[in-house]
Amino acid sequence: MHEVFPFYLILILVIIFLIVLANKLKVAYPVLLVLGGLGISFIPGVPVIHIAPELIFTIFLPPLLYEAAWNISWKELWRWRRVITGFAFGMVFFTALSVAFVANYFIPGFSIALGFLLGGIVSPPDAVSAGAIMKFVKIPKRMSAVLEGESLLNDASSLIIFRFALITLGTGQFFAGQALLSFAWMIVGGLAVGLALGWIFIKLHKLLHSNDNVDIVLTIIAPYVMYILAEEVESSGVIAVVSGGLFLSAKRYLFLTSSTRLRGLNVWESLIFVMNGLVFMLIGLDLPEIVHSLRAESVSLTSAVGYGLLITLVLIISRFVFALLTMLFTVVASRYVKVADARNPGYKTAVVFAWTGMRGVVSLAAALSIPLYISDSVPFPQRSLILFITFVVILSTLLIQGLTLPLLIKKIKLNDFDDHIDEKETERYLDAGINAQAKAYLAGMQGHALYPELEKITQHWIENSTEVKDYESLPQLRVEYRNLLEKQRQWLLKENNNNERIDEEVVRKYLALIDTEENRIRGEE
Repeated sequence: MHEVFPFYLILILVIIFLIVLANKLKVAYPVLLVLGGLGISFIPGVPVIHIAPELIFTIFLPPLLYEAAWNISWKELWRWRRVITGFAFGMVFFTALSVAFVANYFIPGFSIALGFLLGGIVSPPDAVSAGAIMKFVKIPKRMSAVLEGESLLNDASSLIIFRFALITLGTGQFFAGQALLSFAWMIVGGLAVGLALGWIFIKLHKLLHSNDNVDIVLTIIAPYVMYILAEEVESSGVIAVVSGGLFLSAKRYLFLTSSTRLRGLNVWESLIFVMNGLVFMLIGLDLPEIVHSLRAESVSLTSAVGYGLLITLVLIISRFVFALLTMLFTVVASRYVKVADARNPGYKTAVVFAWTGMRGVVSLAAALSIPLYISDSVPFPQRSLILFITFVVILSTLLIQGLTLPLLIKKIKLNDFDDHIDEKETERYLDAGINAQAKAYLAGMQGHALYPELEKITQHWIENSTEVKDYESLPQLRVEYRNLLEKQRQWLLKENNNNERIDEEVVRKYLALIDTEENRIRGEE
């Protein structure tokens, strides 16, 4: 291991360079990273990289999911829950079914069960790729919320399909009743493990808190414990991490200090930056091993590429069809049940949804986790071909869809659904609200000896003044000022929960400012 350690250090430097280059070129960085890994793999003397699926599922996946769950808006997730659930579960099953029948018909030696296995592998779109592209284009908030919510859950549904397909291939039988019970347990068990461990970690934070480092380390440990324990009881580790992450994120102001929240944000940004970079670079680096195994089984490279492009086409078409059917169903269902928004978003929205289906590292890890043998003496059928098709799907969706999605969004001119108040107007509203909270708190302090000093400090805070504030001579002043900031924080949280037209991203900027001010006060103590 230590012999290749310098290679990994160089790899991280290359990742940093490629991400900076991608930002300058306004290209989604996963595209350049996969191509970069592919290019490096052909350099003579470069170590052969073998990606163990456990490395992805156990080391990379939990923190990546946890960070996404921590940062997503629960308000938006709940508001669009029906569409998100439909995409995360219905879309994945529909896609896997489509791939199963096409593979069975066009690819020699592929049974329906083997096609379902391939469908489960390639069905979940990659959240990182879509998120990286969205930085360069503007889409309606509801679309980004659905895409983010879908990405949190579709890995779980695809891995469930993958697991059932493996069992069917191994035993030669499929029991619908048992499958439904197993599916229910994976969802319910994952939720139970995630929420229970989330509650336990809150208690641990309160019990073990001595400095920010302890709290930050606990946040890093949490997703691994959730994932591993859920998998040990044969439920969904993905659901456990997502539910636990959402629960802890909603409670963050109850058990984390302002200092921990600010420092933890920086730590997690750096950690996720490196992890995302490595996983996409490793995809490109793994191609030589995939091609070698394909040739070892005497499979034509040209035919394998053709099959990969065929499956890619199936993924795009099935995603478009499902998105269109979902939107039509929502409009019809709105006549009988209340939905978040019954307006028909039109075919343009379906086109964009279809084109956001870039695949990534979860698909590759699932393919790599296929066992070498279906039994003690029988090799797993078509394993190398499935691996290669998965790689072609990942590469082609990243290149074709990833490079053209920004142009498509600009060209297609999506409707503005007016889901949220304009950002500038929101800022004016929030400014007025927190100022009103400050004035109300000061009104209750009138006649108090500290009132003049507190009024002056509050005015500096409202005006974003850089004038140095001295609390040393008046310790009680710090207490009153922190109470005032807490009153403003609670108002922001309440307003965010009660007003669905307020964009949570803007609210979080204000909460971060309050954390910064509170942290500065604590630093003077």
